[in-house]
Amino acid sequence: MKIIGTGSAHPALSVTNDMIAQFLDTSDEWIVSRTGIKERRLITDETLEDLAVEAAKNAMENAGVKLDEIDFLIVSNVVNEYDTPSLSCVIHGMLGLECPSFDINCACTGFMYALDIAESFLKTHDYRNILIVCAEEPGRMVDWKDRSQCVLFGDGAGAVVVTQGDNLKAVQLRTHSKVDPLWQKRLMQPTPFVTKEEKGGPLVMNGQDVFKLAVSSSTDDIDIVLRRAGMTPDQIDYYVLHQANIRIIEMIRRFVRQPQSKFPVNIEKYGNTSSATIPILLDELNRSNRLKEGDMILMSAFGAGFTTGAVVLRWGKN
Repeated sequence: MKIIGTGSAHPALSVTNDMIAQFLDTSDEWIVSRTGIKERRLITDETLEDLAVEAAKNAMENAGVKLDEIDFLIVSNVVNEYDTPSLSCVIHGMLGLECPSFDINCACTGFMYALDIAESFLKTHDYRNILIVCAEEPGRMVDWKDRSQCVLFGDGAGAVVVTQGDNLKAVQLRTHSKVDPLWQKRLMQPTPFVTKEEKGGPLVMNGQDVFKLAVSSSTDDIDIVLRRAGMTPDQIDYYVLHQANIRIIEMIRRFVRQPQSKFPVNIEKYGNTSSATIPILLDELNRSNRLKEGDMILMSAFGAGFTTGAVVLRWGKN
């Protein structure tokens, strides 16, 4: 497959570190030094599906593809206001699509998994264009009294249109089944028969464990996917990594021993938008004309589960 269009969308409200410092014991210096984040966008009167639809329309416009030319919709999402139907059904109706659709929840690695699924569908079905939308609202998952969590996340949506091609050079997906470092349980509706105690609440995260897992898993995935592609780190033009923490990105950069110019970031503006971080960053690179025909891109992400994934992709719409 190949990516022929990108799109993104963000909430209107930009929440700076100084704004958070007004109600939490923190500061801009404390947050930036530990995360690299200066501000993040958070949903106010928008809905997540509003952002998803905007990102999708932007991607289709960029690809030059019409609604009736989309053969499948894949939506990556961790949490939204609907338990049912799936977010993809909601987006599907708002766009006016006529194709099948489904959601996946692979946490922050969702875009990597969606690309691999799209590749498989293009090989095995009579599909031409697949729309992938990553729409996330992690700002609603965290405890806004906990400065170690709430400063990390932002809301947003990213999308791509993929079609048949031979630009995908290698994929590496893994699940480690390590739940304790990062999880959230929601409070379920009771039945007359449940006797166990059930609790729900905000996101629970052990930052040190997540950091170690992220670095070790991502570096392993990058090593594997490079070998599968028959490439060296020097042959990659851009490393488009999950925007979770600038320190993690820097550790990965040191592992591959490549210059900072190969590691574009936008975490300072948006924070961690879960599976939307990579397609949002990809859209920025595309629309700023930084990506050139033939550029080799390595994308890598990690997320709760613990899920990880890496992809080597040749950039080119032709």
